[in-house]
Amino acid sequence: MNILLIGSGGRENALAWKMSQSAKLSKLYIAPGNAGTGNYGTNVNLDPNNHAEVKRFITDNHIDMVVVGPEEPLVKGLHDAILADPLTASVPVIGPQAQGAALEGSKEFAKAFMMRHNIPTAQYKSFTSANIAEGEAFLATLKAPYVLKADGLAAGKGVLILNDLDEAKRELREMLGGKFGSASNTVVIEEYLSGIELSVFVLTDGKSYVILPEAKDYKRVGEGDTGLNTGGMGAVSPVPFAGDEFMRKVEERIVRPTVDGLRKDNIPYKGFIFVGLMNCDGEPMVIEYNVRMGDPETEVVMPRIESDLVELFEAVAQERLGEKRIAVSSKTCCTVMMVAGGYPGSYKKGTPMTGFDEVEGSILFHAGTKQTDSGVVTNGGRVIAVSSLGASKDEALALSYRNVEHIKYEGRYFRRDIGKDLDKYYK
Repeated sequence: MNILLIGSGGRENALAWKMSQSAKLSKLYIAPGNAGTGNYGTNVNLDPNNHAEVKRFITDNHIDMVVVGPEEPLVKGLHDAILADPLTASVPVIGPQAQGAALEGSKEFAKAFMMRHNIPTAQYKSFTSANIAEGEAFLATLKAPYVLKADGLAAGKGVLILNDLDEAKRELREMLGGKFGSASNTVVIEEYLSGIELSVFVLTDGKSYVILPEAKDYKRVGEGDTGLNTGGMGAVSPVPFAGDEFMRKVEERIVRPTVDGLRKDNIPYKGFIFVGLMNCDGEPMVIEYNVRMGDPETEVVMPRIESDLVELFEAVAQERLGEKRIAVSSKTCCTVMMVAGGYPGSYKKGTPMTGFDEVEGSILFHAGTKQTDSGVVTNGGRVIAVSSLGASKDEALALSYRNVEHIKYEGRYFRRDIGKDLDKYYK
């Protein structure tokens, strides 16, 4: 089977690594890929948002399946474009059509979906520039902190959590005035959920589903969960506070109603559903949906999956996922993300990297890297993920941190406290 994987980050490197282990795979192309994905397939210089270019590549290279990593191409209708063309319509795509991708592309759509299908989530209301005064009045009815979310995709920056009411009102006006461009033409205001976050991942063919290993990631750039939000500084799987009883609640109250809801609403969906959850005193509440795997969570989830991923994708395409069971390692996987100095603010690109050959026992998943004639250089804010499996969290973390020390580049930074907050949950 010839497969085209769309994307260029750590998530795609982890997917490429896992897919390359399948006996069903003949050729793997990654568009555009990075310095790490090239170890598992062929990087191709394609723009995922240029649908004509992608379709031409599919036909010219006899592609049998397309796997879409990031959310933007899905929200912009890449799957729909492939389906609409007679030359590519028969090629299955792992990743929803635009209608299903609205679960991530529109916060308002997702909240309405959850309310409609009785999926536990925070109470909310949506506002536009036409009713700002009503939005300010609604804020006044809530207790701090106040949660404001841009309705559309805002590159991970569209969610604000504020403790001061006047500041929240001011930010509401700025958001509706174009702070996040068209993404904040509508703003969702919701009640704040108190608890501890985790991510649950589902693969569905629109009828059946399998639940993948859960993970906890670390968004803040500073140790002790301080500083600015990032795309993720590390992750741990499994999550010790997500035991059998909690995960039973997640499946019964969230996963099954979500998949059933998509079917009831006649929304076709083949691909991943990322459920961002809050554990509120043992009760799962949905913070948000994403329509793809998370990053850096993919880098801890994929090493724990023992099943053939391409075989699972094939079952999704054929709507036979109900026949499959997923095998998961009992080991713990821990990922430490190495980033560029200054991230998530301004940072340099093109910095030479060394030390890859010295890494032993860990898996390197490249995120913001580029292969040049003189070697691998940095090409993004989040540069490379170091993932390790161990019999325990501490064993896996120790191995990741040992190998982090081998990877050298100017200005490198990483958090040294990934997973420390979980110590109290281990007996």
